[in-house]
Amino acid sequence: MLRDAGVEADSLETHAPGSGKALAAAAVKQGHDTVLACGGDGTVHEVLQGLVGTDVALGVVPLGTANALAQNLGLGRNPVKAMQSLLSAKPQQVPVGRIFFKETNGTDGWRYFTVAAGIGADALLMSSMDPELKRRYGYALYILEALKIWATNPFPLFDARFSGNGNGAGRVEQVSQLLAVRIRSFGGALGVLAPGATLHKNDLSVVAFKTRSRIDYLRFLLATVVGRQTFSRTIELLDADSVDCRPLNGAKGSVFVEADGEVLGALPARIEVAREKLTLLVPPGAQP
Repeated sequence: MLRDAGVEADSLETHAPGSGKALAAAAVKQGHDTVLACGGDGTVHEVLQGLVGTDVALGVVPLGTANALAQNLGLGRNPVKAMQSLLSAKPQQVPVGRIFFKETNGTDGWRYFTVAAGIGADALLMSSMDPELKRRYGYALYILEALKIWATNPFPLFDARFSGNGNGAGRVEQVSQLLAVRIRSFGGALGVLAPGATLHKNDLSVVAFKTRSRIDYLRFLLATVVGRQTFSRTIELLDADSVDCRPLNGAKGSVFVEADGEVLGALPARIEVAREKLTLLVPPGAQP
């Protein structure tokens, strides 16, 4: 489709974790003006690590399971239709999130993200996903593993310290789950998780679960699926420039951290909006 449209393009294949970043960085050095990430949110997550802070645009061709960023951009799940939209898309500079964390070997790590960063049960869910089973069963596996975690996870608490100019500024909360959301809509079952979140927002929209109650979790998630979630004292929507998360009682390594659906490591962690921006291909009419 690219060649038929008169676009000069090379096709490259990721071959191992981290190779997407290296391929994207090489494309920048070679003078390409656009990199299309053909895959799911994990592939996009790797590729954007090599593009943030450059003028090289990122386009998304949905070939994964959830494809949350593609859904948010109105690209749907059909890669052919998505490519048609990308051929008329325009580059826009958007802020990205950045998360700092502890890697499994104890060293400090960090990543950019565009969809969301999560600490707690959602990261535990991502860590339990078998790649082969995910390719075979797709969303059904997400639902099955989520039910297992809901039934068995103790939802351990950790400290979250919010800073900035939003309504969370200066607060310290004990939470069992925290989600910093960057997109307006996830599509699929979740839809709009954090009202007010957009890719153009210069601060974080943070959903803080200040509860360990399985009933509270279930009620909120079911309400979100039907688009009727409300926020309360126990599950709150906060705006903040950054949030620092620390384990309670020195329980390092017991609470997982993820970004864009990729498990990264564990607490302690810090989430913020990066100074660098991403050039993103946005289809006509999209409201990211």
